[in-house]
Amino acid sequence: MSTTWRNHLDRAVEAALKAGSYQRHHFATQVRVEMKGDKDLVTEVDRESERMIVEHLLSHFPDSNILAEEGAYPVTGSSLRWIIDPVDGTTNYAHSFPWFCTSIGLEADAEMVAGVIYNPIYDELFTATKGGGAYLNGRQLHVSDHAPLRDSLLGTGFPYDCASDPSNNFDSFIAFQKAARGIRRAGAAALDLASVAAGRLDGFWELKLKPWDVAAGLLMVREAGGIVTSFDGSAYGMTNNRILASNGHIHDEMIAVLGMVAGGIQ
Repeated sequence: MSTTWRNHLDRAVEAALKAGSYQRHHFATQVRVEMKGDKDLVTEVDRESERMIVEHLLSHFPDSNILAEEGAYPVTGSSLRWIIDPVDGTTNYAHSFPWFCTSIGLEADAEMVAGVIYNPIYDELFTATKGGGAYLNGRQLHVSDHAPLRDSLLGTGFPYDCASDPSNNFDSFIAFQKAARGIRRAGAAALDLASVAAGRLDGFWELKLKPWDVAAGLLMVREAGGIVTSFDGSAYGMTNNRILASNGHIHDEMIAVLGMVAGGIQ
């Protein structure tokens, strides 16, 4: 693993493990749930986990910028920005469905350089640094070599406003269900991306994700040898809400399917 960002990664791991322990302790208990929007939940566990993570990171890197799902933080002059989803998969958590994680990414000069994704129920810690590879509990990860698309397993999700906005991923889901071996929709985009890095999924696509959903995961896919682009194959940026990640072997086929779906590329 590259040593350039090792100190930052170690502190992020500490924060993720601390938050994960808290989440595990309160899992499958009565937690207070609020609505941020239609189908968009937040719990007291989300907010407390974010507080713990931000407090830990700023205690070590006090000048860093913070972009996190649940709170607003002052903008500093630092070139470093932590991008945090305290609980990715909040709906799962609120329903005691054991598939959620903490995701912490570090951006330096607008480039992802470190990432941590921690699933506390399965005690799986995914880590990555730019140029240093991606790892699961210390074991180096590599994307799968599955191809063609018809022999591949994909992951995806649906936006919270899927009942009201025609740009809802339904047509793409149907198209890929016909074209691929199968699709899994587990409800935590960060873990979907980590699963592509680990070779558990061969590809992943989704729309309307936020930077905190993808920051750590996109770095992991790339460091594990995969490809991350927009739906049309162009460069992906975190403000572009169309993400396509794959093992590389099926990427062109996935682009072709998305291109054939009306409204798939916007």
